[in-house]
Formats: sequence, structure tokens, C-alpha cells
Amino acid sequence: MAFSGGHLRDLLLALALCLALASPSVGGEASRTFWIEDDTFRKDGAPFQIVGGDVHYFRIVPEYWKDRLLRAKALGLNTIQTYVPWNLHEPEPQRWEFKGFADIEAYLKLAQELEMLVMLRVGPYICGEWDLGGFPPWLLTIEPALKLRSSDSTYLSLVERWWGVLLPKVASLLYKNGGPIIMVQIENEFGSFGDDKKYLHYLVELARRYLGNDIILLVYTTDGGAIGNLKNGSIPQDDVFAAVDFETGSNPWPIFRLQKQYNLPGKSAPLSSEFYTGWLTHWGESIATTGAASTAKALKTILCRNGSAVVQMAHGGTNFGFYNGANTGQNESDYKPDLTSYDYDAPIKEHGDVHNSKYKALRRVIHECTGAPLHPLPSDIEKASYGLLKLQKVASFFDIIDSISDPLKVTVSEYPLYMEQIGQIILSIPKVHDRAQVFVSCSLGDVRNPRYAGVIERWSSNTLEIPNLSCSSNTTLYILVENMGRVNYGPYIFDRKGILSPVHIDGITLRNWKMYPLSFNVLDNLPKLQLITQMPDVRELTFYSNESISAEPKFYEGHFHIESESEIKDTFISFRGWNKGVAFVNNFNIGRFWPARGPQCALYVPSPILRIGDNIVVIFELHGPNPELTINFVKDPDFTCGAKQ
Repeated sequence: MAFSGGHLRDLLLALALCLALASPSVGGEASRTFWIEDDTFRKDGAPFQIVGGDVHYFRIVPEYWKDRLLRAKALGLNTIQTYVPWNLHEPEPQRWEFKGFADIEAYLKLAQELEMLVMLRVGPYICGEWDLGGFPPWLLTIEPALKLRSSDSTYLSLVERWWGVLLPKVASLLYKNGGPIIMVQIENEFGSFGDDKKYLHYLVELARRYLGNDIILLVYTTDGGAIGNLKNGSIPQDDVFAAVDFETGSNPWPIFRLQKQYNLPGKSAPLSSEFYTGWLTHWGESIATTGAASTAKALKTILCRNGSAVVQMAHGGTNFGFYNGANTGQNESDYKPDLTSYDYDAPIKEHGDVHNSKYKALRRVIHECTGAPLHPLPSDIEKASYGLLKLQKVASFFDIIDSISDPLKVTVSEYPLYMEQIGQIILSIPKVHDRAQVFVSCSLGDVRNPRYAGVIERWSSNTLEIPNLSCSSNTTLYILVENMGRVNYGPYIFDRKGILSPVHIDGITLRNWKMYPLSFNVLDNLPKLQLITQMPDVRELTFYSNESISAEPKFYEGHFHIESESEIKDTFISFRGWNKGVAFVNNFNIGRFWPARGPQCALYVPSPILRIGDNIVVIFELHGPNPELTINFVKDPDFTCGAKQ
């Protein structure tokens, strides 16, 4: 075909225009792009190596977000990875929380101010050793029961409603839109759970509906570096990048070669999106630790060959409130709740310390392999030892049960209901999720004078001998049930709490139960107690009744005075000599303590929750207190409690 000179000029002009539109820069201004080409991450057209770390905003008091991110940057990281827990942001249906701990937009903007990129893991399932894997517990109340993590239409409609609120909030913070978010992960390690590809396809379509359907948005999945996991969890046909995780110390490069089989050609940049710097710990175990030298050596095998890695965790933080998760073993009764501390033996400790061998070893390796500049090593945050504090008993549980239960949610039922149905946790005989304290009493009108009978635990005995009180009136059975954390991983994640079967005595089924969902959010109804927590959805006890007390649950209170701003420092409360319960400092739920089981003896108290003048500590002890009724404010963490230590 012949062209005239005019036509040729038009063709060349059109070709030049197409090339200009496809170029990384137009009009002299560089466009913001992040994608994968030739098995290499490219940022604004240039090769880029991700040196990232997990720092979860919801495990850090907001006043310390900047401090922890600066410590991560000084480690040599250029990227922050974080989950988004659905249950933090929608604790009750369509009650949205995006302030305080939940102000994710402020956290992402802060990361950008500090010149750090973000990999955002939006779930809806996150795992993360977080209660119910990030799912809000009200999902468990829906009938017929939802099939979580599946293409169940009712479940997907709720995911769509949640993402319809979340994703528009973060869309403006995508890298292509001038923000810090370079990658968005859907689900988490789905390949080890199921193979419902219809579900994964839907999540990708939904994410792109809100975030943009273009190649500049890099959507990714994370799965264990094995054939079965990657086969079930990857969706390369949707142009979704498959990242891998694997045990620290494994040879990464055969796993990265396997990773290439589950990505499109040229789209498989080697990335360990969970390079484990430590590990989680359950109550009753010895604290998990890993060697600094071996961890640094394993990271070096990735980074010095131009692979990318996200260290999990860079900073673990704390499971404040009742948000800790749990695991199971061979069956759902083999139940293992996580500690309040999520220190994780990470390079940045729970309280922010970086002057430790692991931080220094990883920092050296990152500098050696990537040439990242060595930022000045941050100084540790000052800590205070405020010493012993004498407490006094302010209330017995049975004296105030009517005051701390929401009268609108007290329920009468022939059989016990699970906690999520009535607003809180429940106990079961013979099946309990998770721990039940049993009391009996002769019924004398409104007077409660119960006698402690014992404990039934999910992971041990489900029978209990009830003492015969020889009552002249009816005998009332009281059961106080604690939710110790919903399972966050594995086949038993549909983890309803409380009494999940009928209660029997000598083979006879007990009926006509009255259930009291106990809420620490309403303790301010008491004259001396004002325990309104700053963490949403923290009601974790349900009390059931069927119409000296040394083991009766009680509330204790103590006051200490801080003279000046300079005296406000981080501290830890040691609970040695106490048994099991939950603690509040100035209306803030600092978490569960269980030194009788261990290994955690002390709870972290970040300085932003303290104040000049009077500071109030309230403890709800489920069993017997320290005989001296004292707690000790100390400078250092302590993981040496329990029978195994």
C-alpha cells in the first residue's frame, strides 16, 4: 500500500502521540507507576527492591505511630506492610470506626510523610494472630450460618458493604494517585485453607471496582511456598501477583523459582512477603525467640541477590483489649490463645527498643546488600519504675453483676445461647469456648452468696463435681465464661464462644437459663469505677445463672500520682502473685494477664495513656489476688512466669 507524504506525516504524528502517552513521563513531569516487568519490580520505570516490614497500626497507640515508623526506617526499610482488621472498623453492623486506633488514613499519610511506601493487606480475612482473623464476631450470629472465606452470597454481600466503605477511603492514597500504597493484598494464605477460586476472582473484581482496573494497581496474594498452597491460592489469570512466604532459614531461591510457575511470564519478582523475624507465643508456652545471627544470614540470602523481602514483624506491638487471636491443634478443643504481648521477638521490641542484637544485625545486612544509608540509630524511649502500688477491693463480682450487664441484653432462654447472640461470650458443659468458672448458691431472694465449684476449660476436663450445699431452698448454678480469643487460623475459624451445648447435671439437662452479657463499657454506671475502654468491642464475659468465697471474681483499684510531664514514661505492670484477669489504666484496657499460666508476667503501659496527677489502675481478677494486694510498676518486660519457666 502506498502512502502520500501528507498521510505519512499524519501517521508519524499519531505514532509519536501514542508513544508520548505510553511514556513514563509526559510534558516533563514523571508519572507515578509501580509494576512488575522482566521479573523485577519497577517504580516510576526504574528497578526497585522492596525492603519492607510489618508494622500494624492497630497494635500501637496512635501517639507512637511516628516513633515506630521512624525506627523501622532507621532499620533500612523503604516499605511498611499492614493488615486492615475488619472487626476494628465495623465492631457492630454498620457502626464504622475510623478514629484513634482505627484512623487508618492518618497512619497511611504519616508513612508517606516519612517517605515510606505501603503494602496494604485489606483482607477481608487477615489471620495476623488477631481475634477471628479480623472478622467481626457478629458475622457468627447470622443464620443460616455463613461460610466464611468462600463465595457464599450472604458473606460476599457483607464483604462488599465493608469494602465499599474502606476502599474509597484509601483510593486517593494509592501510589498512582500520589499516595504511598504500591500494592494491595486480597485475602491471606488462602491456599492453605481452600480452593474456591470463584471467591478470589470476586475479591479481585471488587477491589478493582473501587481502586481502578489498570495495570498500575498491583494486586497480590500471599501463600506458603509449596505447590499445593500456590495452586489453590494464586490467580495469575486475573493478573494478580503471587508472593510467597516460607520458614526462615529455608533456601529461598528454589521457592522463588516455584513462585514463577504461578505468575504470568515476566511478572514474578522474587518476594517473601512474610520473612519471619521471630514467632508468636501462646499462654503456657516458653516465650518464642530466634537467633539474631541466623535471622540476618537468612535475610542476606534474599537481599544480596536482589530479591525482595518484608520482615514480619519489624515491630510486633501489643494485643490491647481483647483482640488477641488463638490457634488450634488436631481438633478445636486443642485450643491455644495468644499472649497480650505481640513482641514476636521482632527487631523493634514491643516497647520500641532497638538497642538489641537482632535490630543491629538486620540493619547491617540491609545496608550491605542494598546500599541503603545508615540512618542514625534512634535512642530508646525512657521507661519508669514507679514501684509498688497497693490496691483495695472495690467490688465483688456478684454484688455488681446487675450494674455491669446491659439490661437490654439480659436474655432468658431454655438453653444457653452462644455469646455473639447475646452480645458476649458463653460457657459450655460439656463443650466450653473457652473457660468457665462455676459457682453454686442457695437461693435467698436477691441475695447472692455463691460458693466456688471449679473451672471447666475448652482444652481440658469438661466435667466438674458440684458440691452439695443442702439448701433449704432452690440451688442456683452460676457460670462465668471467658472468651480468651477467637481462632484466627485453620479449619476451626468459625469459633463461636460460650456454652455451645446443653448443660447437664447427673445426666439431667438444665433448662431456664438467664444470661447476662457483661460489658466493661458500662462499668461507669458504678460510683467508683469508670472503665470505659478506648478499644472498640471489648465485652468478653458472659454470666449465666440457673435459678469464705476465696475464688470469687473481684474488682480492685489503686491510685498513683505523677507530679510533672517529665515523669510520664513508659512502664510495665508486673502481676506476679496474681492469677488471671484483665487490667485497665486510666480507662484504657491494657489487656489480659495470666501469670499463673505464663510466660508473660508484665503488661506494657505506654506513656501516652498516663497523665499528670491522679492515675487509676483497675483490675478484674477472676480468681485469687496477690495476698499483699500489690502490683509493681517495673522498667522491663518479663516472660518468666508460669510452670514451664
